[in-house]
Amino acid sequence: MKKTLLVSLFGLFFLIETNAQFTANYELGVGARFQKTEQLYWENGVGIDYTSDFLLNKKIHLKMSYASSRLGSALGSNAIKQDNYVIGADWRFRSEKDFQILAGLNTGFFHFDTEEPMFDVLPNNSMLFSMETGLFYKFKFPMAASLSVGYNLINGDGVSKPGTLFPVFYQLSVFYCIAKK
Repeated sequence: MKKTLLVSLFGLFFLIETNAQFTANYELGVGARFQKTEQLYWENGVGIDYTSDFLLNKKIHLKMSYASSRLGSALGSNAIKQDNYVIGADWRFRSEKDFQILAGLNTGFFHFDTEEPMFDVLPNNSMLFSMETGLFYKFKFPMAASLSVGYNLINGDGVSKPGTLFPVFYQLSVFYCIAKK
């Protein structure tokens, strides 16, 4: 199911890109995401950022990311392996400037794998819904960086939702602009 969701979301972005109405003037960036959950793990991964003139003159940015402790704190350790599949939208204040302020909403899917059968009774999946705010900067060369803080409105209690789904997280994203028209 997770792979189907991820492939569908990537397909959506590419369908938008192929429609001339949406791509009169657009930007597509891909890059690395470094996420730190407050008092827990580093979860690193990849992300996509898309905007066009059709999206309120580039004030709205659509984004998608995958972040995992497998590429962070669990790399080479016995930390719990957890994955975040996220889609979202940001509103960019000062969208015509290089330095922007963002506010956004995200949703997605969270999964953790304890790898031990005795922990199979614990909940290990949850929907994600979070708010995020931060800063975004477009460099003069085809790179951009984003620094943000977010709050998971659905967070874990260990009984009905995974206990490792903490509320506060911080992100640093670095994008390379692969398409700009």
